[in-house]
Amino acid sequence: MAGSPNPERRNQRSRQAILDAALELCGEIGYGHLTIEGIAARAGVSKKTIYRWWPSRTAVVVEALDEAVDSSLSHPDTGDLAEDMHTQITALIDLLTPPERSPICALIADNLQYPEVAGDLRDRLVQPRIDSFNERIRKAQQRGELPPDANLDVALDLFYGPIYHRVVLRLEMPNSTELRVLIRHAINALTCPDT
Repeated sequence: MAGSPNPERRNQRSRQAILDAALELCGEIGYGHLTIEGIAARAGVSKKTIYRWWPSRTAVVVEALDEAVDSSLSHPDTGDLAEDMHTQITALIDLLTPPERSPICALIADNLQYPEVAGDLRDRLVQPRIDSFNERIRKAQQRGELPPDANLDVALDLFYGPIYHRVVLRLEMPNSTELRVLIRHAINALTCPDT
């Protein structure tokens, strides 16, 4: 019986070509039309090479997105929550636009149709970023920027809900000034006591 694939044995150039190809194709044709054959052809590798390292197209796309998102969506901590959220959400908007070319948008849309995508997307991409957000909000609470009883789930919805609402309905993303207003309103809402 074969063991788990050994990531150490991956040829880094081929691996990167596969991940890049998966993201490009996902953005161009959507996850629903993505195939291992298409990824292999775009990357210039064999299907066997892909299957040696990943069990499915979902695994390839999720790993590709995980790496792409990891490098650009970290939560900075300068001590200024409003400015840090502006920096982080601006990076998110850059990854989501234009929506017809964004692999993340393609995966979000296909997540509704393909259950195998939903679990991987939530477990590997979404939840770790929520955990990072919660950690940043806790630091803001410790510094007194937000009250200690501010609800983390509500905070998540207040900061990111407007962005994903615009993605789903294909509305124009906020410019820098509009984003600062959204962030200010989110912080104000979190500082108001629950009634």
